[in-house]
Amino acid sequence: MQNIVGIDIGGSHITLAQVNPEKREIIASTYVREHVNSFDEKEVIFSAWVSAIEKVTHDLAKKDLLIGIAMPGPFDYENGVSLMQQGKFIDMYQINIKEELAKRLSISQNQIHFVNDAAAFMEGEVFGGCVQDFKRIFGVTLGTGLGTTFYNGEIATDEDLWDSPFKDSICEDYLATRWFVNYYAELTGEQISGTKDLLDKPVEIRTKIFDEYADSFSGFIVKYVDPYKPEVLVIGGNIAKAYPYFEERFLHNLKKNNINLQVRISAIFEDAAILGAASYALKKSI
Repeated sequence: MQNIVGIDIGGSHITLAQVNPEKREIIASTYVREHVNSFDEKEVIFSAWVSAIEKVTHDLAKKDLLIGIAMPGPFDYENGVSLMQQGKFIDMYQINIKEELAKRLSISQNQIHFVNDAAAFMEGEVFGGCVQDFKRIFGVTLGTGLGTTFYNGEIATDEDLWDSPFKDSICEDYLATRWFVNYYAELTGEQISGTKDLLDKPVEIRTKIFDEYADSFSGFIVKYVDPYKPEVLVIGGNIAKAYPYFEERFLHNLKKNNINLQVRISAIFEDAAILGAASYALKKSI
């Protein structure tokens, strides 16, 4: 069996595990998640990453190792160079991360493959998730941000629609967690941290907010997703866990626009990017 490790790198964490390519699943006993502050200096970040990777790979032969890494952008995924100039990982701007990791792990650069984090989510769902039997798939991750990705039957691409024009602003302003926080505060003067808190609120206010969200989400699908003509829409991210609360109105709105789109909710959530990064590395190595 090929020794593969999938890694998901975010602004505050590194999550990784060995992956069984035959069973298309994470080897749970190898799972590691560690806090990493993306605003730290590069040496601190590299040390944390390498430490976590060595924990997961300690029993694997280095010469047979394959590593897939899901990484936020902007990033030169082919060459492994960070292009992030603001916000997270600013001390790594224009650093060749592939080269640095290979050197520190004593492996070849050819054993490391980077993929966009949104595309990794989709690759994971196709590889071992809820859309294994589909060819044209659009994926949306709904959480602190808006991720969009399309699978054409061969490979997933990041569609980067988060800042596309929508209503009075951009898509992400109406579809990410902050919209729920802001709208709830506007209606009640009180604070919530996200959709999980909203579920405990009175049914009238909860219904009003989810109905409004369903209208925005369906409007986004009509404007930006329908032109791809996908067979299925797969939804991930924390907001997806509240899908039953806006499902009926969302699907009704799509039908009104003559869109009969199958919808699947991620069954593997956070694990999708790990599985996707690993499966992408496997594709690239063949």
